[in-house]
Amino acid sequence: MFSSNRIYLRKVELGDTELYQSWRNDVDVMYSTNPSLDVYSYEDTRSFVENVLVNSNTSKSYIIVERNGETPIGITSLINMDYKNRNAECIIDLGNKQYWGKGYAKEALTLLLNYAFMELNLHRVSLKVFDFNEAAIQLYQKLGFKEEGRAREALYRNGKWYDVIHMGLLKDEFNN
Repeated sequence: MFSSNRIYLRKVELGDTELYQSWRNDVDVMYSTNPSLDVYSYEDTRSFVENVLVNSNTSKSYIIVERNGETPIGITSLINMDYKNRNAECIIDLGNKQYWGKGYAKEALTLLLNYAFMELNLHRVSLKVFDFNEAAIQLYQKLGFKEEGRAREALYRNGKWYDVIHMGLLKDEFNN
């Protein structure tokens, strides 16, 4: 378990399927993070939680829990972990909209990145962000992420094309 003053991260469990299902099927939550806005059946989500979030050898996933109320507020993960080359991709979704814009994503990512760099001894962590998600881009830049490239007009949302920005962070660039 990793923790700060306001939150802690705990491993995702199969029992989190219903909670994750509610976030995964909330268009507001997935709009700025998931390229395919879709509605997932409970069985689809259960399979995803079991095979990708819980039992994968190449990912580590954590529920973000607000400490005072013991309220699960989101999920963050290291995915596509490459132990030989010491790199991974990170993702974050705050599923509980009451916690948006209050610094919880920064705290959760700081905990995850500290774990990635200090415990797993990763050298590099990357991520993808949609170019319209300016708040997320600013957060990633504050943490030290640098833009490494763009997939131009790779996302179609509400009748418009958007770039997907690829960002990376090396261990010695991390601003925690």
